[in-house]
Amino acid sequence: MRLPLQTLPTFRAVAQLSSLRAAGEQLHLTHSAISQQIRLLEEQIGFPVFDRRGRRVVLNEAGIALLRVVEQALSQLDEGVRMAGAIAHGEAQLLRLTVLPSFAQHWLLPRMHMWRQEHPTLTMEIHTSLKAMDLKRDGYHAALRQGRGPWRGLTATKLLDSPLLVVCAPSFATRLKGCNALDLLHEPLLGTRARWEAWFAKAGHDCRVTPTTVFNDMGIMLQAAERGLGIGLGREMLVRDALHEGRLVQLFPEVLLDANSDTFWLVYPPELADWAPLCALQNWLIRELNEAGAANKPDGVWGDA
Repeated sequence: MRLPLQTLPTFRAVAQLSSLRAAGEQLHLTHSAISQQIRLLEEQIGFPVFDRRGRRVVLNEAGIALLRVVEQALSQLDEGVRMAGAIAHGEAQLLRLTVLPSFAQHWLLPRMHMWRQEHPTLTMEIHTSLKAMDLKRDGYHAALRQGRGPWRGLTATKLLDSPLLVVCAPSFATRLKGCNALDLLHEPLLGTRARWEAWFAKAGHDCRVTPTTVFNDMGIMLQAAERGLGIGLGREMLVRDALHEGRLVQLFPEVLLDANSDTFWLVYPPELADWAPLCALQNWLIRELNEAGAANKPDGVWGDA
């Protein structure tokens, strides 16, 4: 079955306005032309998509399902035309990316100058949110996602596994030099009980933990740890700069890695897989997250001989 593509903008307008006349005014078409296009669409697909209620037309269940697909398809076409126009006129291209606030603050922003040096004509718009955004609906080209997925309707490229490390300010580390894992139970612990109890189990201790402060954003928790407010479980890729610069210290060699939460992916609509700006971002992230991470890795942990 081939959809009559010229009818899709008309279908979307009628669906949004619930009126043939209003859709005609919006699209600068006559009432008769709008009616003919809706009739052509319904004849081609073989079922009605509207219920007629007096002068109003209302989407039925089949129409609601079709509208979802049509809106996505038309949005992608609009974006494709915009990108083609930008290329034709030599304009800088815009790459819209949504990421976790902690990733933006502790990893991406310190490296933005490197990105700009390599891609001076590619503008990146960064949106931070703890909520997973709907890329197609909200107009984003890609997102950094954490966990296992799958993310329906999206292609996912693995970036890296990033375990949790026990980190604290240098002043804490000096006072705790030579301590064992159980000694941490008497210190202010930052983060969730579940993660701390999992880390203690990895270190060989089955114990109940009562953290002093729990944060909904790891970036804020790491700031608290740097200020000497407690000991945190920090994600390796987020603490690597602070470890390298001496603002944080890793206390123990044991790390916590959970495939359900500690793997990071770049996800994007499959139709953008070959789009040059997205390919550039993907290659840059993979290189910097892995190669730069190895280069910046500290020689050891506090107290290592």
